[in-house]
Amino acid sequence: MKINLKGQSRVIIENVQPEVDAGRYPAKRTVGERVDVTADIFGDGHDHIRAEVLYKKKGASEWHVVELEHLGNDSWKASFYVTEKVPYVFTIQAWIDHLDTWYDGFKKKANAGVDVTLELQEGELLLKKITEEEGHDVTKAGVKLSGKYDYAERVKWVLTPAFEKLVHRHPLRDFETRYGKELEIVVEFPKAAFSSWYELFPRSASLEGKHGTFKDVIRLLPRISSMGFDVLYMPPIHPIGKLHRKGKNNNVRAQQGEPGSPWAIGSDEGGHKAIHPELGTLEDYKKLIAEARKLNIDIALDLAYQCAPDHPYVKEHPDWFKQRPDGSIQYAENPPKKYQDIYPFNFETANWQELWNELLSVILYWVEQGVTIFRVDNPHTKPIPFWEWAIAETHKLHPDIIFLSEAFTRPKIMASLGKSGFTQSYTYFTWRVSKEELTTYVNELVHGPSRNYFRPNFWPNTPDILPYHLQYQNENIFILRLALAATLSSNYGVYGPAYEFYDNIPVQNKEEYHDSEKYEIKKHDWKRTNRMTDIMTIINKARKDHPALQSTWNIHFCEVSDPNLIAYIKVTDNLSDVVLTVVNLDPHNKHAGYLQVPKSLLKLGDKINLKLHDIMTDEHFTWTQEWNYVELNPYKLPFHLFTVAIHESNM
Repeated sequence: MKINLKGQSRVIIENVQPEVDAGRYPAKRTVGERVDVTADIFGDGHDHIRAEVLYKKKGASEWHVVELEHLGNDSWKASFYVTEKVPYVFTIQAWIDHLDTWYDGFKKKANAGVDVTLELQEGELLLKKITEEEGHDVTKAGVKLSGKYDYAERVKWVLTPAFEKLVHRHPLRDFETRYGKELEIVVEFPKAAFSSWYELFPRSASLEGKHGTFKDVIRLLPRISSMGFDVLYMPPIHPIGKLHRKGKNNNVRAQQGEPGSPWAIGSDEGGHKAIHPELGTLEDYKKLIAEARKLNIDIALDLAYQCAPDHPYVKEHPDWFKQRPDGSIQYAENPPKKYQDIYPFNFETANWQELWNELLSVILYWVEQGVTIFRVDNPHTKPIPFWEWAIAETHKLHPDIIFLSEAFTRPKIMASLGKSGFTQSYTYFTWRVSKEELTTYVNELVHGPSRNYFRPNFWPNTPDILPYHLQYQNENIFILRLALAATLSSNYGVYGPAYEFYDNIPVQNKEEYHDSEKYEIKKHDWKRTNRMTDIMTIINKARKDHPALQSTWNIHFCEVSDPNLIAYIKVTDNLSDVVLTVVNLDPHNKHAGYLQVPKSLLKLGDKINLKLHDIMTDEHFTWTQEWNYVELNPYKLPFHLFTVAIHESNM
């Protein structure tokens, strides 16, 4: 029987990362980000292995090469950077390096006083094998090993640092093993990795308390910009259904004049490609997008694929909805919750291709109007293959569009949505409160397999969720949760006025807002600012000023003695920017403890001299010990946001 193998290739390459679902999906990075490649690489026996990462822009002819470093226990690692917004591919090749194996054995024998005459001859032969390709310095080295020179001189020469460098610089490549796949990295614009979201209801944007318009939102743009937010997200802007319209506090019957839920989309005034008339016109919306862009703010459109009972689709395409035995259409339910004002699409319809194409046309229509970001409502209630197709089709025409997945659902579904193409994802941060919960969850996101496809966006609240830990609480908990969201994750957002003005009254025994803005127009005092406004402004400025805060993946948790204090440090690759955050998780009591400086991460020696500046309070500190005292009174401020300057004597 013929064995169709490269029998002389002895190296095995396994567990290559980043590799998502055996290469079915690309890993994600943004322009300028580092790609850390790891693998398990080994062979039989004790021969030395050399290995490389080959990477290039997809379609390019020439590979770039980075040597893999052996970390021990057959684990290897190398890194490269993606510098352009194009797909990259990479693979790994490895081989037994007989020259390096020989050299290691030679040193051991020579240093032990063993006669190495024969080993010198072997080395000469090995160097001759690579002479033709590697040039003069290898030829010269081989000659120096020959019998023309004195034995002692030859041994001394082989043991020099120069010879060691030569052996490393000119590997002997025999019988290379190439990993069987070229794995893809999709590269997105930096905003995919770094953004600050502020959510408001445009109908509550009026200063007078009447139904707000896009023109009112335009008047609020300088306020939002001055606070440092660069994404303004608004709930659906389409006509609101009139049939079965919900009233205040989700009452099943709306009273005269009640505006209904923006997520009940569609009426005789239009559907998903129409504007709610009371908000203004399409031209008003396009002007809002243009004016926001002047302030470096992107307008995010809420993409909610569902219909009110009087949406035009219901009459024109009844087969797109689930029909019940009594002839009625199935409305949305999440028992015991009922949404009589919303009909979900039936993706199992026989005319599913027609439905898919129409829903894609909705995305493309709004992109044509200037939308660059979609916050997608409940994507986990629609088929994941649909999203994979729709996002891919959108990116073929408009590769810069960002899709945020609003999916508070089971972990594997959230992960699958990330793989299918969503740029960012809502997370469980909203409910992670204790030090252990936060540390475990963030480490899971940053160091687990989802790092390559799931890009988190941390929200301390949403219009749907007033978490229990914010209910009836003072401003301290709001402040510390904001600090956590904005510094743990490089993408974060707030349901703005409710958070900014400490809305903390729930529906009894539920994580929902009493007098929810989802069902009524609120009169916000948009001219008012408070302590939270100032803190948001300072934090967002710090995020923009400090590259270390513009990544989620560079976080390192620090040891701190008090269990109520959580501390973490973020650094740039070259240590040019270092930011340390310390948060008191108890909003009611002062806590103090000792924090351990991560000496290895900061490349510190025994002598420590760190200069810390608290961005929030403008206080300055000097740390000269590995363990340093920290104290936080939540009624002063429940967190430190330190920049850390490393004195040259440490390096």
